[in-house]
Amino acid sequence: MAAAAWKKGSVSLEGKKVILVPYMEPHVPKYHEWMQDPSLLQATASEPLSLEQEYQMQLSWSRDLNKETFIVLDKDLLFGTFSHGQPHVEAMVGDVNIFMNDINNPQIAEVEIMIAEQTSRGKGLGKESVLIMMAFAIEKLGIRTFQGFVQTSHSNIFKEVTLELQITQAKSEEMLGLMGTVIKHT
Repeated sequence: MAAAAWKKGSVSLEGKKVILVPYMEPHVPKYHEWMQDPSLLQATASEPLSLEQEYQMQLSWSRDLNKETFIVLDKDLLFGTFSHGQPHVEAMVGDVNIFMNDINNPQIAEVEIMIAEQTSRGKGLGKESVLIMMAFAIEKLGIRTFQGFVQTSHSNIFKEVTLELQITQAKSEEMLGLMGTVIKHT
């Protein structure tokens, strides 16, 4: 399956419980607030940033062709109906990212999820967000391998384990069928 053409930052992804929207400037203050929590900083291996630095980070992520970042919205927290292109800050609960860092193989990606709002954890929002993001990456980015699933290497020196999930045509069709993801373009 070839990756379909699309414009970065122009889609929202909708599942049963969540809507993933591009990380936009209006999201930054709440994201910055989350990243003041020492436990989130530790869990995400992040350093604290000033609000201005956070704005610069959001801008750089929005331009980075090797990274896709979406804000996770909890549909139960939306005021009114969802409107594509609007930030819906009131429903922000976390973010999900795809990193394509292997310059030798652009079909390999890493998925990361953060459900920052403690009251939103344990509801399946993270699982659904990751599955939606993976379906998006398969369909729109041509990703065939996700790091993070089957151990493929181990480094005692760095105490690091690499996990991967190979995406076959059958697995791709299964994931896309399970998700029923709605992709909305601007």
